[in-house]
Amino acid sequence: MNMQYIGSLLQGLWGTVLLSLLTFLFGGLFGLVIALARISPLRVVARVTQAYIQFMQGLPLLVLMGLCFYGPSLMGMQSVNPLFAATLAMTFYAGAYLGEIWRGCLEAVPKSQWEAAECLGLSRWQRMRLVILPQGLRLATPPTVGFMVQIVKNTSVASLVVGYTELSYNAKVLNNTTFQPFLYFGLAGLLYFAVCYPLSRQARKLERKLNVSRR
Repeated sequence: MNMQYIGSLLQGLWGTVLLSLLTFLFGGLFGLVIALARISPLRVVARVTQAYIQFMQGLPLLVLMGLCFYGPSLMGMQSVNPLFAATLAMTFYAGAYLGEIWRGCLEAVPKSQWEAAECLGLSRWQRMRLVILPQGLRLATPPTVGFMVQIVKNTSVASLVVGYTELSYNAKVLNNTTFQPFLYFGLAGLLYFAVCYPLSRQARKLERKLNVSRR
């Protein structure tokens, strides 16, 4: 087995990890905004956000990446970098799903906690920041870690549309070079497993530790 080919797979793995981290960082921040907007007392804000979530959940990630990559060029703007386009598309995608996950967890906080914070004379933002968010995000930790597994696996879509170099793309290139699909796709699968399995295991541990299922 050529070590240069192994190095190519590891380079692709780094591309996968980088895109996953960027997606979780920006998608997480966007998802928090979405979650807060979904429980906003302003109905217009809540309904617009709900419509956005439904639209994004009904749009294939492949199509979304195509729009983010080719859209600027079609509008006469400068073409974007593949990593930027992939990160932008996956941020929109992850933000919608994480926002809905976190919205459910925030609404799962007992109503008595809202009422107790209100009795203390806290403003809505103070109630949210000091009382509700810490409890809601604690409930959201296991499903959030589990969703990270989906983010890692969905990075493989980036190579199909924007030509971003990640693990599955490099495995395909090596297969076209060596005609050994079982070997290199198998190795790529093992590398995906090496990244995703610890996340899945950690999600189960957190669920047991936080006892979320019994709340």
